[in-house]
Amino acid sequence: MGGVTSSTSSSSPATAAGGSSYSAEAAQALCCACVGQSTVAVEEAWGRYDAVLGPGCHFVPWCVGRRVAGYLSLRVQQLDVRCETKTRDNVFVTVVASVQYRALADRAYDAFYCLTNAHAQIQSYVFDVIRASVPNMNLDEVFGQKKEVARAVEEELARAMTMYGYEIVQTLIVDIVPDEVVRRAMNDINAAARLRVAAAERAEADKIQQVKRAEGEAEAKYLAGVGVARQRQAIVEGLKRFVPNEKDVMDMVLVTQYFDTIRDIGATSRSSTVFIPHGPSAVRDMAAQVRDGLLQATAAAGGGAATLKAL
Repeated sequence: MGGVTSSTSSSSPATAAGGSSYSAEAAQALCCACVGQSTVAVEEAWGRYDAVLGPGCHFVPWCVGRRVAGYLSLRVQQLDVRCETKTRDNVFVTVVASVQYRALADRAYDAFYCLTNAHAQIQSYVFDVIRASVPNMNLDEVFGQKKEVARAVEEELARAMTMYGYEIVQTLIVDIVPDEVVRRAMNDINAAARLRVAAAERAEADKIQQVKRAEGEAEAKYLAGVGVARQRQAIVEGLKRFVPNEKDVMDMVLVTQYFDTIRDIGATSRSSTVFIPHGPSAVRDMAAQVRDGLLQATAAAGGGAATLKAL
């Protein structure tokens, strides 16, 4: 359910003391100890703690029971802890916490003698805090409150590790990895939401195009109707000048419209086959039918005598 990865590797006392080429046996024979920079050595006398040795060369007479028990690095170290836990909405996630810590020079005694394995101790506290905090959050809240989780881990570690001579420099939540199935589902949800928005935008664009097209067609038909009306009016006005009888004018207008209709039917390629009688008598009958229809409509609507007289 969890793991720990340390970014520092263990080193021998000679290396930790500053990389001296002398072996431990040679240093013991010379009764001296060389401590490297950012490192302290713990000196014991007859098996009991005696002093903390800072960087440099120190005289340690082994013949009178003195020896260097070990070395302690004061450098900042980093420990990466992977903790698997479950969120409030029952999603398993792996939280990766990066803890930066260092031993305190003035608490070297506690850091050396009070704690056997600092890595394991830090890991235990990280597990405890993460598994107590994350189950109270949903998956989205875990991603949005990484700093709060990191702060809780850092406060708990600082309170616990200070008594062991360690300082917690910083704690970071560097990664949150949900289960693979959950990640695929989240990606699918995101993709579906974006596709839905794109579809809505495309539909809105199509709607605008259709509305504009309909407005254009309506305007074109309106203008065409205005043109036809003016054309018919001009024809009637011209015929009135030369034909005194209004009935003859109406017949000529109807004949003109009849031939225009025949022309339009023959001009369009999408027209169905239409059988109509054609000839002088057909035109006369058609004109009579139109006049009769107008008379009946006018009589039903209570039209004036002037209209009946004109027809």
